[in-house]
Amino acid sequence: MAGADQERQRVVLNRVLGALRKIDIASTPPEIGDLIHRIVREETGADDPYRAGKAGSTRQALALYPHLKGLVEDSVDHLDMAVRLAIAGNIIDLGLGTDYDLSESVERVVSQHFAIDDNLALREALGRAKWVLYLGDNAGETVFDRVLIETLDVPVTYVVKGGAILNDATLDDARAAGLDQVARLVPNGSDAPGTILERSSDGFRQLYEEAELIIAKGQANYETLSGEGDRIFFLLQTKCPVIAADIGAPVGSIVLKQGDGSGRASCDS
Repeated sequence: MAGADQERQRVVLNRVLGALRKIDIASTPPEIGDLIHRIVREETGADDPYRAGKAGSTRQALALYPHLKGLVEDSVDHLDMAVRLAIAGNIIDLGLGTDYDLSESVERVVSQHFAIDDNLALREALGRAKWVLYLGDNAGETVFDRVLIETLDVPVTYVVKGGAILNDATLDDARAAGLDQVARLVPNGSDAPGTILERSSDGFRQLYEEAELIIAKGQANYETLSGEGDRIFFLLQTKCPVIAADIGAPVGSIVLKQGDGSGRASCDS
């Protein structure tokens, strides 16, 4: 995807293997992924290898947007449906290297049983919070996040990556999804997967500390923030066995989980 020929791939591989020998065994997969992708970008000169894939995911999701809005409007419980759709969009994950079917994910998730459902706690938190800090995940998934944000009754600050990493959403990707029309957009100052607080900007960390309620999308945010307290609510599909085991739900589950302080999870897939 980065345009590297066989010789350049060999150079990248050797550098990665050398770096992995030195990395702290306690590092999370997002921290390791950040290191690997940084090496790829340095060696290939490709600043955003997933650019075309992200644009395609966003176009595909926008084509579904009227249908998604209709599902919310026709539902008995608008918030429940919007949360489900936000989780349905989490199937978009070009970093896993597997195909996904957005329409199938929507059809499945709108009626799927939650493996973990902290819905009541989320509603109570939404009733108290003056605003929401929403940590985005992948491009295209952003359209599904937009549907949820449009359902909330409180202002939302939507956080994207400060630079390109995998198919994670940047400011350009969020604007392409129309999120600038419904939320304040803020980059986190980092081009690492998930939310690595020590790698983030001072401005983002201040917002993070001030937020009464944080919605965090996807496995990488769960991996990096799962021990950060009960003001965080994780919305995701379990797509790897390690995360599934840590959460206590089978692979393929849908999860709305309130955070705690028990420590970070790690997916080694």
